[in-house]
Amino acid sequence: MQDILDELELRRDGAKMGGGQKRIDAQHKKGKLTARERLEILLDEDSFEEYDLYKAHRCTDFGMAENQIPGDGVVTGWGTIHGRPVYVYAQDFTVFGGSLSETHAEKICKIMDLATQNGVPVIGLNDSGGARIQEGVASLGGYAEVFWRNTRASGVVPQISMIMGPCAGGAVYSPAITDFIFMVKDTSYMFVTGPDVVKTVTNEIVTSEELGGASTHTKKSSVADAAFENDVDALLQMREFYDYLPLSNREAAPNLPTSDPITREETSLDTIIPANPNQPYDMREVIEKVADEQQFYEIQKDHAGNILIGFIRMNGDTIGVIANQPMVLAGCLDIDASKKAARFIRFCNAFNIPLLTFVDVPGFLPGTAQEYGGIIKHGAKLLFAYAEADVPMITVITRKAYGGAYDVMASKHIRSDINYAWPTAEIAVMGAKGATEILYRSELDDPEKIAERTKQYEDRFANPFIAAQRGFVDEVIMPHSTRRRVARAFEMLKTKQVDQPARKHSNIPL
Repeated sequence: MQDILDELELRRDGAKMGGGQKRIDAQHKKGKLTARERLEILLDEDSFEEYDLYKAHRCTDFGMAENQIPGDGVVTGWGTIHGRPVYVYAQDFTVFGGSLSETHAEKICKIMDLATQNGVPVIGLNDSGGARIQEGVASLGGYAEVFWRNTRASGVVPQISMIMGPCAGGAVYSPAITDFIFMVKDTSYMFVTGPDVVKTVTNEIVTSEELGGASTHTKKSSVADAAFENDVDALLQMREFYDYLPLSNREAAPNLPTSDPITREETSLDTIIPANPNQPYDMREVIEKVADEQQFYEIQKDHAGNILIGFIRMNGDTIGVIANQPMVLAGCLDIDASKKAARFIRFCNAFNIPLLTFVDVPGFLPGTAQEYGGIIKHGAKLLFAYAEADVPMITVITRKAYGGAYDVMASKHIRSDINYAWPTAEIAVMGAKGATEILYRSELDDPEKIAERTKQYEDRFANPFIAAQRGFVDEVIMPHSTRRRVARAFEMLKTKQVDQPARKHSNIPL
């Protein structure tokens, strides 16, 4: 019996070495951890339960029958993060460059099936050279099996992709379907076709980093939601991020007890709005001062800075925040901002996370670039996402809410539950100057009269009380009381139920 047990230990130890010490050392020289080292940081100590440790490929072509390594380039199983379960897979670049084979895909599919069945999130650590060429269509079929499961699990359990090395070709589409993508600076990249193919087809000369590095995807393409300095930083940040998410669409996000009272007042908010309506202020400061412990976990921080999205907690509960940012493009809505916020709203709604919207929006960004780029359709995505949402929704208008952008940003008319306004709020079709120049075009030659007309328009519309008289604003509140009013309102809305019309699914303007 002891001999059998000893043999089991030897087999385990051998399998856990992956591609061997030489390849492990090569991984370390690149500034990257191995698959198992990553899981040790991501998961609670001694919580990992591995599946299919000994599974190997079945390929016999190109001498592969003599080159079998247990695990076949991916480590799969489940563990816990701060005591909450999570299914994980980590591609092992030391084994065949982490390339995906038929059996490699089967291992991933097994834990995805279990995750969907059991209502537990999936985190994938991607570090792969792509499809295993020796297996041909079998590896391509494996990718498609993964994609299908990503789609089936969408809106059922949170899915998170961490790009910790190469991710190219068909491999990019699994992360693209998941809810969030995080990258590591300098060591990870994503692209459909690599630099060599780009050069051959389009004659462009570009590096892997320029084509699909973390900077490209967090700033330009918005494919990635954040980028971190190194593997350790990324994995520790993931542990923090995981605490904001529910296990599935059947459960609420965890409540983390806080010593920060909901009655806390922030007197500094009473003076945060500048006297000059054209002067910006930092909406991020407003969000932080309303949140528990003043903590805001921002998503896509480096992309479309004119809108802010991310998670806070109020009274210990996870809240999704969307806010116009006057510091960038005066907080105008444009194509990138609309897509960024719409995607986030739909995630929160799918997983029953309440939405808090801070509004300071002068309108949609004008210009041929926006119109040619389809701002009508992209702006409609944001409108559709808000109108479709049935989670508790609270809106706070801090300053400008002009034109169609007022309607889009979680107005009462598209069924936000509670709409507050600060005394500094201006709710109108447009700003006073522009409105006056249209209404009194014949008087434009008389600056004094135009100034008087502008003052009259401001007195009439540059306040929240007209909207409040009609019930479009539920209450005009003091800025310093925002945390208390919003937190109490969310507590009241916890039992919200909405009957949706019978349909197979909606048809969002993609």
